[in-house]
Amino acid sequence: MRWKGVHHVEFSVLDYDASIAFFDKMFGWLGYKSFWTLDIGYRSTYYMARFPFPHSYIGIQPAQTGGKLDPDAHATGIHHVALWARNRREVDAFHRDFLLPNGVEVTEPPQEYPVYTPGYYAVFFNDPITGIHFELAHSPYVPSLSAYRRWIAALKDAWKGHPEWQQPPWKAAMRALPSRSDQR
Repeated sequence: MRWKGVHHVEFSVLDYDASIAFFDKMFGWLGYKSFWTLDIGYRSTYYMARFPFPHSYIGIQPAQTGGKLDPDAHATGIHHVALWARNRREVDAFHRDFLLPNGVEVTEPPQEYPVYTPGYYAVFFNDPITGIHFELAHSPYVPSLSAYRRWIAALKDAWKGHPEWQQPPWKAAMRALPSRSDQR
């Protein structure tokens, strides 16, 4: 069984220097560390939450073609990247103390999204240079009983809008995937 998620994600950005200035501020505020390729082989800067321990990281490299992204268009490609927040307070502080003072477009202000998972709390925003859509999200390890109840209520409400669902969404959402042995 996997015990880690995505290894890394790399974005091609319109204005590399302006993007690095923005991401340095944003990831610095969130407590990330940064390293770069020294332009050996290619040009890229990386941001990692728990440097130097191996886990997922985000890379930024200069784009060769293309224009500013429009996340509302839902075009082919990555729609958004969600970063982990330590808690709800960090989501609120990031919104108040980083996004708003820096004039970053906030597409959805901090709020709970009970239909996602119990206690899920996030803010959504767009990178001002390339338009990459980001989310800073907190999911508690152990949600409160009230968060769990809000989650069940939100799923029941969603179920009402889908008469084709034969079982509750908390069961129907879990799909079995073919294992390695199933694919031989």
